[in-house]
Amino acid sequence: MTSRSLPHCYLARHGETEWSRTGRHTGLTDLPLTAVGECDAARLGPRLGGISFSQVWTSPLRRAARTCELAGFGSRAALDSDLLEWNYGDYEGLRSEEILERRPGWQLFRDGCPGGESPADVAARADRLVQRIRAVDGNVLVFSSGHLLRMLAARWLGREPAVGALFYLGTAGLGILGYEHNLAEPVIRLWNDSGTVEP
Repeated sequence: MTSRSLPHCYLARHGETEWSRTGRHTGLTDLPLTAVGECDAARLGPRLGGISFSQVWTSPLRRAARTCELAGFGSRAALDSDLLEWNYGDYEGLRSEEILERRPGWQLFRDGCPGGESPADVAARADRLVQRIRAVDGNVLVFSSGHLLRMLAARWLGREPAVGALFYLGTAGLGILGYEHNLAEPVIRLWNDSGTVEP
C-alpha cells in the first residue's frame, strides 16, 4: 500500500459562532452559527468534493452538526459524543484573558478546567476516536470543535496532551491526519486550511 492509497481522516472545525468570534470558550453551550459561519460551512462542501468517505461523524452540538449539514454531509453523518468540545466547566463563556486574571500562567492543554475536563479526560476521548478511525476501511470525515480536534491531532501522532496547544485551528478550518509510508508512520498531512492565505 502506498502513502497515496492509505486512508485519511479529514477534520473540519465548525463555522463561526458569536462566542468563537469574540474569543469566548465555548464547550457544551450549544450555540448556532453566525451568518458568516453558515457561509464558511457551506464552502466546505466544494473543498471536500470528490473525496470518498467510508464514515462521516459529527459532534452532537449544533454548531458542528449544522456545519456538517451545510457542507453536504448531514444525511450521512452519525452523531458521536466523543466529538463533543472540551467541557470548560467554571471557565465556560470566559475569554483567555479573563481566565488568566483568575489563574496566572494557565494553559488549557496542561491544566484543564475546574468543574470541567482535564487534559487526560479529553485525551481519553481522542484516543477512543483514533482507535475507531484506524479501524475504518477508508477515509473518515469528522466535524467538531477546535480544542477537541487539536487534541485528536496530538493523540494521532502519539504525543502527550499538551502538544495539542501547538495546533491552531480556525473556524471552518480543515486538517488531514494520515500516514507517510505505512500505518506505523502517522503524520499530519494538512493543517488549518481555510481555502485562503491569511496573515
